[in-house]
Amino acid sequence: MKVYVSADMEGVTGVVDAEDVQPPGRDYERSRVLMTEDVNAAVRGAYAAGATEVLVNDAHGPMRNLLPDLLDPRALLIKGRPKPMGMMEGLTPDHDAVLCIGFHARAGVLGVLSHSFMGHEIEDIWLDDHPTGEIGLLHAAAAAHGVPVALLTGDDTACDEMKAWDPAVATVAVKYAKDRFAAQLVPLTEAREAIESTTTEALRHLHIAKRNAAVRTLAVRWQSASVASHLTAIPGVSRRDDRTVVVGADMLQLYRMFNLFLRVCTAVTSNPPYC
Repeated sequence: MKVYVSADMEGVTGVVDAEDVQPPGRDYERSRVLMTEDVNAAVRGAYAAGATEVLVNDAHGPMRNLLPDLLDPRALLIKGRPKPMGMMEGLTPDHDAVLCIGFHARAGVLGVLSHSFMGHEIEDIWLDDHPTGEIGLLHAAAAAHGVPVALLTGDDTACDEMKAWDPAVATVAVKYAKDRFAAQLVPLTEAREAIESTTTEALRHLHIAKRNAAVRTLAVRWQSASVASHLTAIPGVSRRDDRTVVVGADMLQLYRMFNLFLRVCTAVTSNPPYC
């Protein structure tokens, strides 16, 4: 059994603030250890379920967060950026399951460190007119490969968001949101034990993912009209209004194109704010 892990940071055990997840935040280095240990718990659970290979993709921010010297030596690691498929880099139809570790709720939802990919630069995302964020897009991209998402860990709002997409996905809430930068934390030992045991159980009872190759429609509303304007230079991309772009394609092409959107946005918004 080949298992794929996409590891984000905002939903990691003990993390609640931007200082925890953005270098050079005062607690960022400590949070790298917390992130690595959450991933290790999932790796242990996967091998207990019979995994023969676990591939981990460092999917947060600079994508250089996980500490290789502390990572379970049985895990393979994809580190660094840019990556054409971003948070999904390395996933193939040969994988049997996806584990989402340390995920967060979408922009506009009152969850811990909630946002969609780029903080304030992205206001909303819709997939086939359904509001979505990182969780929904990852789930849809995995389904396009025919690979089921078996597990998600994060705060309770992220878990609820995944359950709304797919009730069959097992979830582990490692904290309970009190506000966007505050949470009631599950004790570290308890959280890691829950991640490990739930991973094992989820992989032993995998649900079937039906491959979806249909044309999907992605719409993204940006904070800046300048970003939307630049993106219309990409073939197939049109504007719904001054700040919203729309494109249709199969899901894997959409996901790759969306990662190109992020790189364009980074280039366009790299200047300091005018006001």
